[in-house]
Amino acid sequence: MESINPHSGKSIQSYSPETDETVAARLQAAASAFEEWKATSFSDRAKLMRAAAALMRERKAELAELMADEMGKPIRDGIAEVQKCADCCDYYAEHAQRFLQKQLVESDAQESYVAFDPLGVILAVMPWNFPFWQVFRFAAPALMAGNVGVLKHASNVSGCALAIEAVFRDAGFPPHAFSTLLIESSRVGTLIRNPLVSAVTLTGSTPAGRSVAGIAGSELKKSVLELGGSDAYVVLDDADLDLAVDICVKSRLINAGQSCIAAKRFIVVQPLREAFEQRYAEKFKAIRYGDPRDPATDIGPMARTDLRDQVHEQVQKSVQQGARLLVGGVVPGGPGAYYPATVLAGVKPGMIAFDEEIFGPVAAIIEADDERHAIALANQSVFGLGAALFTRDKDKADRLARQIEAGCVFVNAFVKSDPRLPFGGIKQSGYGRELSWFGIQEFVNVKTIYHAAGTGPAQVVE
Repeated sequence: MESINPHSGKSIQSYSPETDETVAARLQAAASAFEEWKATSFSDRAKLMRAAAALMRERKAELAELMADEMGKPIRDGIAEVQKCADCCDYYAEHAQRFLQKQLVESDAQESYVAFDPLGVILAVMPWNFPFWQVFRFAAPALMAGNVGVLKHASNVSGCALAIEAVFRDAGFPPHAFSTLLIESSRVGTLIRNPLVSAVTLTGSTPAGRSVAGIAGSELKKSVLELGGSDAYVVLDDADLDLAVDICVKSRLINAGQSCIAAKRFIVVQPLREAFEQRYAEKFKAIRYGDPRDPATDIGPMARTDLRDQVHEQVQKSVQQGARLLVGGVVPGGPGAYYPATVLAGVKPGMIAFDEEIFGPVAAIIEADDERHAIALANQSVFGLGAALFTRDKDKADRLARQIEAGCVFVNAFVKSDPRLPFGGIKQSGYGRELSWFGIQEFVNVKTIYHAAGTGPAQVVE
């Protein structure tokens, strides 16, 4: 297991995978920690979670540098990611008790209510692209619900994984309430099958999701999956074109395009397509890629050269299928996993740029005949994570947003995750939700408590 700097191509550090015996001992320690942690009060949990938030803010510079070195994120973006993690901790510290308070339900009972009890050890299998945020959006609600967390992070960001464990430890959480396992991906199935693991959450590719879901299903264990996406940004003929172009450029290039909810397909109605295409290409030409530690850098390198090469192959095949290359599309010389901001036009269904997720800084512009055709094209995808809609008409936006097959639709804005709003997808983008009150209720036992009529205090018989 090795972390390689995607800017220089040089090794940062190698890590020896933990043995089966060590993993077994750490799982047992996590299960023991759960017995203590589940009995703590919400106020005690909140105090520690706020301490974790404070440490994240205190360490934001060093954690941002770690992200820059391990996966190429520009420093300013890394700082923003760390701050967002801290905000998530504070959000659940404030709201978890209300989200999980018992809910009275009228029935034929003297009293009946729904309670929310923690499940136990939750395994999180996480990717490299947002190495802190994707962990904290699971960990903050799971820990506040009374669960404990075990993290299997992507091997190229092992330093980030250990830094997260250190934050929870230094914040005062009980030992093993949150722990990191340094193991290969091939051993995840064994982890899921371990009787001490109660549930699993995965953020990753659709193939990885199928594998995890299959194993979890065979063990009858709860799973939450946030998988790939090919988000459609629909630009209608009454859109504010300048606003739409600016937001579409920003969304496509977040994290060098390495985001499940980055804009991928830009579906523009015919009257605006040519003007949109020209303005979009001009802005992409001005994008500066380079050293993620340089404040002048717009986008850093991709996380690994093999991922860069895969994106380039998708671009080349799309051009062979008839797409027009407007900007970029050439692998630069020199070290590093760099790929330029690239624009493909004339993209149609059946082309790779339309049908597949391109996980890099590549935009696909698609022309739609009209509003109805645009929505049909947006839905013509195996994915259903996020989408955006650009129009000046709110009533139209509300009507069309309900027709788009996605976990979220943002109007005149780019898709983002927010602790206050549920996040997740449909179709091959996964199932379940993270964040908001929906996220914290994913890993609890929704338990009915029923008191029969006549139930009262225990009688003392002398």
